[in-house]
Amino acid sequence: MITVTMYSRADCHLCHETEADLANLREKYPHTLRVVDIDSNPALQRAYGEQIPVVEVGAYRLKAPITAQQLQIALGAALDRQQRTQAKGWTRSDSFSLWFSRHYEIVLSLLVLIYVGLPFLAPVLMNAGLETPARLIYRGYSLTCHQLAYRSFFLFGDQPVYPRESAGVDGVTTYGQATGLSEDSTDEALLAARWFLGNPAMGYKVALCERDVAIYGGIFIFGILYALAKRRIPRLPWQIWLLVGVLPIAVDGLGQLLSQPPFAFWEFRESTPFLRTLTGFLFGFTTAWFGFSLIEASMKDTRRMMEEKKARLTGNP
Repeated sequence: MITVTMYSRADCHLCHETEADLANLREKYPHTLRVVDIDSNPALQRAYGEQIPVVEVGAYRLKAPITAQQLQIALGAALDRQQRTQAKGWTRSDSFSLWFSRHYEIVLSLLVLIYVGLPFLAPVLMNAGLETPARLIYRGYSLTCHQLAYRSFFLFGDQPVYPRESAGVDGVTTYGQATGLSEDSTDEALLAARWFLGNPAMGYKVALCERDVAIYGGIFIFGILYALAKRRIPRLPWQIWLLVGVLPIAVDGLGQLLSQPPFAFWEFRESTPFLRTLTGFLFGFTTAWFGFSLIEASMKDTRRMMEEKKARLTGNP
């Protein structure tokens, strides 16, 4: 028998109609109905307040208005899926699915940590004289990042950053002053800044630019917080994500890009390391906040389905 969950509230005539339709279908499609009052939980109010009734049947979700035919199709599909999974028994794939659905935020955060951590290994290796593995890392990450030296962090040198003079950062040695290379936007100058790795005096650059480091760092930090909070952090509204996460990085990044050749739509502008880091972090953190809640919706369905199957087959939920 499958479990049907209906998110409802008092004095909801559509909810009553859906409940009656489910009762009429129970004999043909055996199921137990669990009714959840969304007004008992602020998080459920935010998630389903404008959509009730919402009916979850195994991996299937229906939103108002819900017809009896839709319920019949979902119940039939869920029962068929249950029968097929029962026939297979409990498999290693099921064990992995259940484990991953319970720990996905840690797994994804660790993958992000590895991705953002390897670029910091490159300057460590360069400083240790191990140029061949360091250059492999630089070359690999060059496929996903521009790696311009004046927009990258440096380790083991006099400064953590060497911005362009046009960035207007006081009290630092600029990229041009430190390297003697051109800060122009010509193809030759851009390639030189891209392939410049550093030296013992300046230190060696991280294989991801400042903005990318901040983006993936923000994703990692939120993932860990989400895991520590046991996935109880409420969903971030998409409007907040656009306002706090997307808009600042769009204004800073596009404002810089469109001011420089080949566009040059307005006065030349070079963003500062602080702004690149700040806008990158806001984008990464809020994108993870928005995205993890979407992933959790899917993982929640997987957990429930796997736990119900395990309970049926082993008696040990």
